[in-house]
Amino acid sequence: MPDLQDGESTEMQGSGAKPYVLKNTGGVYSCTCPAWRNQSIGIEKRTCKHLRRLRGDAAEEARVGSALPQRPAKTGAPGEAGDESAGPPLLLAENWDNAADLSDWWMSEKLDGVRAYWDGQQFLSRQGNLYHAPAWFLEGLPPVPLDGELWIARKKFQRTVSIVRRQDKNELWNEVRFLVFDAPAAPGGFEDRVAFLKETLAQAGSKFVQEHAHERCQSLEALRAELTRIEALGGEGLMLRQPGSKYVAGRSSTLLKVKTFHDAEAVVIGHQAGAGRHQGRLGALLVRLPDGTEFAIGTGFSDREREQPPGLGATVTFRYQELSDGGVPRFPSWVGVRPEVSAKPMSPSPVVASSASRVVATSVAPLVVNSSAPAGSGRYFEFVSGSSSKFWEVSQSGCDMTTRWGRIGSNGQSKTKTFANEASASAAMAKLIEEKTSEGYIERPR
Repeated sequence: MPDLQDGESTEMQGSGAKPYVLKNTGGVYSCTCPAWRNQSIGIEKRTCKHLRRLRGDAAEEARVGSALPQRPAKTGAPGEAGDESAGPPLLLAENWDNAADLSDWWMSEKLDGVRAYWDGQQFLSRQGNLYHAPAWFLEGLPPVPLDGELWIARKKFQRTVSIVRRQDKNELWNEVRFLVFDAPAAPGGFEDRVAFLKETLAQAGSKFVQEHAHERCQSLEALRAELTRIEALGGEGLMLRQPGSKYVAGRSSTLLKVKTFHDAEAVVIGHQAGAGRHQGRLGALLVRLPDGTEFAIGTGFSDREREQPPGLGATVTFRYQELSDGGVPRFPSWVGVRPEVSAKPMSPSPVVASSASRVVATSVAPLVVNSSAPAGSGRYFEFVSGSSSKFWEVSQSGCDMTTRWGRIGSNGQSKTKTFANEASASAAMAKLIEEKTSEGYIERPR
């Protein structure tokens, strides 16, 4: 395996726009990624997936000992791409095609929490990173692999993320429960694994861990009725498991997710330039809702639609999953142009009523902006947990991206970076927003 000599450094691309810097200083290895920086142990004992990837698990384990998260052996098909290939061998779901008969399949609520793999000693994320749960939370957990979700309640995803990604093992974990839906190492089909799970958890007796309920799907009509019921309660959707199915690593058609997306209209206020295979054509539409919320729609377009996008002021239809706490549609996807109507508010539904109530029916004049206006320019986020109370803000002006951060109520610090072009600045801004939200920052109106 490659290694770094004393004083040497190297770069490794992660999920952000800028690569992470790995360095060896007098035998102390460091990385600029958040996972390394936020650990609450001595710097000489810290490690991360990037250092493991560079030096190998054996070298890192020899260097830091028990601080190294032990990952289960990967059993999935070779060639799995992305960071997930470095994580535990999780069974991942496919989308239901709305046609396959799922009668007699096992049905459960799709939890809006954080996927977690208990390897018998610790919690690991899908990417193999350690969740720092307090010792009292781990008491009673069985020494066998469990697959489940760290979960607080429906519509509490952002709260869950802000707690489980902390490093200080604080009392906030009292809000969290580990809902277990499978036992990966148990033999047999799904029913056999559920029986093993019931017996194992009953013996464990931990108040923070419980089995996630499954029931037989009687018919397509019963499935749709249950989906409607769960969504009316604020749930995300359903998961369906094939009877007798094995637990395998990677995506499998034996596990299907069923969710309802909602449609709404918005006015086009700008065009974001594409990159990569979309260089020279549309990357994303910048749109505005009647309540003033602005965001980007970047998926669902055909190549022809990217070459001839709707003009400024056009009313378009998009599909979304739900609203964030800040009223921004999550996972918006392009549907089409609605030239005959003005932008309409989102129809209130049981799933989004609490957020949709902020969207009022009002006629707005199309806002004409520069066609290269950045997506989400001027975005403000806050992180409040325990004694920590911080804000982070990012904005773009042409090729310049400016970030500002500090304690809430203070002026904070600011930094401006200039990029080669506006598209690069927009991409960097989007990556930073993704990183901050993954760390538990929540977008707020300014």
